[in-house]
Amino acid sequence: MLLKTLTVKQVNDYLKNIVTGDIILKHVMVKGEISNLYFRGQALYFTLVDEYSSLKCVVFEDYIDNINVEVKNGMSVIVTGRVYVYEKSSSFQLHVFNIEVEGLGSLFLSFERLKQKLKSEGLFDLDKKKNLPKNPKKVAVITSPSGAAVHDIINILRRRKPSIDIMVVPILVQGTKASSEIVEAIIKVNKRSDVDLIILGRGGGSFEDLYPFNEEIVARAIYNSRIPVISAVGHETDFTIADFVADLRAPTPSAAAELAVTDVNFYNEKN
Repeated sequence: MLLKTLTVKQVNDYLKNIVTGDIILKHVMVKGEISNLYFRGQALYFTLVDEYSSLKCVVFEDYIDNINVEVKNGMSVIVTGRVYVYEKSSSFQLHVFNIEVEGLGSLFLSFERLKQKLKSEGLFDLDKKKNLPKNPKKVAVITSPSGAAVHDIINILRRRKPSIDIMVVPILVQGTKASSEIVEAIIKVNKRSDVDLIILGRGGGSFEDLYPFNEEIVARAIYNSRIPVISAVGHETDFTIADFVADLRAPTPSAAAELAVTDVNFYNEKN
């Protein structure tokens, strides 16, 4: 038997017809935990996760008013929607009509409990925060050596102050071993006498990806650092325990570099 040779488009069109014609997938209820939540234009995007898998979801503008709850990362929810296939990229996502809160996910509950615990102990108090040096000669950058964040930080530091000495301390920024590596890096830098400032951070990611920066051992290492720490974890909308404990929270790694040093070129132009 000779099989007909199909184009990529024909295969994807065929898969789309199967999925969109399925009576169950036209109106399905899915239980999971919300992660990587963000708005793009008038649409709400997030990933629904459980311990085994993940599902991309979107709430388009026409259905935003149907959402009567304040959706947050870490929430355990039941969403109702329709599975849609994008034949061009051979990908699928759930177009969500409604979201019902089932409860708070375990990671989010753990985050909130630790946040309240450390706050009650005074680790977030403004009067405990160290002043940043006005003219740091050497900055330690604790981050992944391969991510975009480290290149952004270095480029901006060099542009603003070409003479600055930058020490990159490589760490894992996600996964089970990341939190211990962050702590070891902070302790290592604090043993030096030539470092004036620490920038700790990484680029964006899901709530799970950023979770090493929500660990208690990381929070206490930042708090106990004799060297001032700027926390620069994720995007502007991401908040971690590290941000609350650090001496200064920067909305992005690039912003951390801008906050760390005075722009020498700008200063020279003004004087």
